Amino acid sequence: MRVLVVDDDFMVARIHGRFVEQTDGFEVVGTARTGAEALEQAAVLDPDLVLLDVHLPDLSGLEVLERLRRQSREQGRDIAVIMVTAERGAAAVRAALHGGALQYLVKPFEYDDLADRLRRVAATLATLPGATGGREEEVDQATIDRAFGAGARAVVPQALPKGLSPETADLVLEAARAAGEISASETADAVGLSRVTARRYLEHFVDIGTAEVRLRYGGTGRPERRYRIAT
Repeated sequence: MRVLVVDDDFMVARIHGRFVEQTDGFEVVGTARTGAEALEQAAVLDPDLVLLDVHLPDLSGLEVLERLRRQSREQGRDIAVIMVTAERGAAAVRAALHGGALQYLVKPFEYDDLADRLRRVAATLATLPGATGGREEEVDQATIDRAFGAGARAVVPQALPKGLSPETADLVLEAARAAGEISASETADAVGLSRVTARRYLEHFVDIGTAEVRLRYGGTGRPERRYRIAT
């Protein structure tokens, strides 16, 4: 499947693109950083699937979703959409569901989370036959049930320990990605947290496999814990 990745953060877009390329049967055909770019590239590149963020600098991803649906109907083609976003608001989730998104995946996530949803979307589309001879083939209830079961829409928030917020978690992840390798003290300075709080976020990412930790030994005292985002 040909995939268009839409995210205003080029580093995040690159990571998501790498995840796509790791998954058999999927390839990245383009990336976009704004809603306008997404619509333009969708028209030119004709992707099968769009990974779409909600928060874009010009248009809401939900508006882009609506326009993609309209654009697809006008041009007689289908584009599947997976919302890939840090937005957890119920209103946004409802809008995505009503707008036709097949999946909704909450950042931050691991490779397996995205790969699973990519495969579900592929399974859904493979279940339903296309038009033949200009006529849409009818399907029975069992086929319909398989299609909806394979592509069951789901919100998958990554559970955070009590006292940690998803917004701050995103900031900690961004700081760690930008630094390549970072300590709790450096994270605290970059994000504006206490060292203890910064370490709680970093250790949580280690626990769920999003980050790795190594010990750096100095002169005296305890070794320093250094964190990096897992690849």
